[in-house]
Amino acid sequence: MTKDEVLDAEFVDDDGALALVEEPPARPRVDANTVLRPGQAVPTTADPDTRYTERDLYVSEETARILDESDPGDSGRMKAFKTWCAEQGRVAVPCTTATFTEYSRHLMQRGLKVATIKNYMSRIRTAMPAGKKPDNSLYLRLLADYRKRNKRAVRTRQAFPITLPYLVPMMEKAEADGRPVGIRDAAMLAFGYRFLGRSIEDANLEIEDLTITDDRILVWLPEDKTHKDEEQTIPLKDRSDLQLVPRMRRWLEYLAEQGVTTGPVFRHLLKNGRPATESTRARTATKRGVHLRGHVVNERVKFWFAAAGLVSDGRPVTSHSLRAGGATDLAEHGATDEELERAGRWAAGSSIPRRVYVRPARDAQKDPFERIPVHAPERKAE
Repeated sequence: MTKDEVLDAEFVDDDGALALVEEPPARPRVDANTVLRPGQAVPTTADPDTRYTERDLYVSEETARILDESDPGDSGRMKAFKTWCAEQGRVAVPCTTATFTEYSRHLMQRGLKVATIKNYMSRIRTAMPAGKKPDNSLYLRLLADYRKRNKRAVRTRQAFPITLPYLVPMMEKAEADGRPVGIRDAAMLAFGYRFLGRSIEDANLEIEDLTITDDRILVWLPEDKTHKDEEQTIPLKDRSDLQLVPRMRRWLEYLAEQGVTTGPVFRHLLKNGRPATESTRARTATKRGVHLRGHVVNERVKFWFAAAGLVSDGRPVTSHSLRAGGATDLAEHGATDEELERAGRWAAGSSIPRRVYVRPARDAQKDPFERIPVHAPERKAE
């Protein structure tokens, strides 16, 4: 046997005797989250390791389904990012700070709005694994320069406000359709306007969240964008022109006739007009299940606006137009900033009610040029 040979991976002396190998000294096994009680010994690497079984490594099928459905890495923005990374020969997940920064520049080269770019980059960063999120300081420097050089990229186009003169013919047109989809959409239009809700709040509404009386609807809201973990009960008093209570009752009675008394209020309808349920979920083929998706609400608002023969002033008609319509009607009829803030559940001190609704309404009513007499020179006699 040569001196270079090894016996069973153990060290030996020149004469073939086993040599003692010193164990490395035990080190503390702690981190910033370690909590010890008084008198408890500091755990070290010499302590026996925790023994895990397969049961400790798996989650249930239901937990896996929920995690998959809420995976931020499955959004349209992440799919676009992954496609770009593949074309560039870059790793998408987890991405490097250089890749993250370069992608922001790619979005800027496309001429996207600043708000859109910020939304894309925030979603991408959120989708990265914990502890492996890219640094966004360089991207923000690029964005600041982009904002200075491209003033139009900062401009945001407000949705066309669907005020009552537009809303009423839309609801009437939907009901004249005579099909369940028209009943649903008329109720959804009335509710969206009166609730002053964000479209996702309307789409997430559950039957169990509603209490309907003769002249109003009480809406229980577990939380919203500006009131996290803060439940609210919001009274929506009806109006003769809105007919919120009868329209909502008609839709809920139709659902009850189809055996649906719980779950989403505004849900998908099958081609035969029957409401989608969990048993038909596979046929809806969406991660939101039977809940309406945001883009569907958007499409229905656009559809009934056009079907009623209405024309906007060039601003886009979207699902947000319902919220904008209610806020605009309030502002044009004297609502204060604080009243609008409460009605629309904006954050305390938000500038949106004043800047987007109250100020434009007041400016439109008070044109300083009205003080100037109309110039009408007398014509010279011929």
